[in-house]
Amino acid sequence: MKQWNLIVDVANCTNCNLCVLAVQDEYVGNEFPGYAAEMPKHGHKWIDIKQKVRGQAPIVDAAYLPVMCQHCDDAPCIKAAENDAISKRPDGIVLIDPDKAKGQRQIVDSCPYGAIWWNEEKELPQHWNFDAHLIDEGWSAPRADKVCATEAIRAVKVDPPEMEKMVDELELEYLHPEFGTKPRVWYKNLYRYRDCFIAGSVSAATHEIIDCMEGARVSLKKDGEEIAAEMTDIYGDFKFDRLAENSGDYIVEITADGRTTEVVNVVLGQSKSLADIRLT
Repeated sequence: MKQWNLIVDVANCTNCNLCVLAVQDEYVGNEFPGYAAEMPKHGHKWIDIKQKVRGQAPIVDAAYLPVMCQHCDDAPCIKAAENDAISKRPDGIVLIDPDKAKGQRQIVDSCPYGAIWWNEEKELPQHWNFDAHLIDEGWSAPRADKVCATEAIRAVKVDPPEMEKMVDELELEYLHPEFGTKPRVWYKNLYRYRDCFIAGSVSAATHEIIDCMEGARVSLKKDGEEIAAEMTDIYGDFKFDRLAENSGDYIVEITADGRTTEVVNVVLGQSKSLADIRLT
């Protein structure tokens, strides 16, 4: 049976907030019996775009991570709910019943992703329900997909074998696999938010003129072994990404024909932008 999944490409998200606005436009001031009660005008972020800035000047990047209900196959919220207040549909969508869930604040606390919000006025846990009411009306995708100009959010309805193939081909990941909840929201390029980099710029002096050093070989070593290598670009820049936070000691070694070899020791906590490295 075909089921819904959501693919979020972190590299494509620009924090434009069109998905956030689409959710607010759909649910603020509107109720959909059996699907969702009215969303509060303030305070709720059913799609919550988190930001992370990596590195230091002059090499800095920013990543944006949309987080929403993950529509888990092994959802903790379903286990925490009483009176069958939360259900898992055959098409993969998780629904919080706006009548049965009233007063059940424990549902909010059960979500390890922080994607269930408490409506104080209505005493009701609420979440982004994949726009299930629109899906049931025949929409081909939820509004968050429809409005995303960069295709950072894409809904797909496929059978499990096809989804497994997409996971392999697109290198998709869960947000927090350690939670063991089997989400239906998949992330591409998650390293942009989760991991660290070591980067720097290489320059050299020629006839007393200092210029960017293109084509220098930069080697990254850990525990005495080379784990990555690349050539500096036209600006003399290099960048080693997908490194784990707080992963300890690294050695960066820069070599170029006719130049002395430079070695830089790095202790990696968060992303590190090295100062200008001058070859002589």
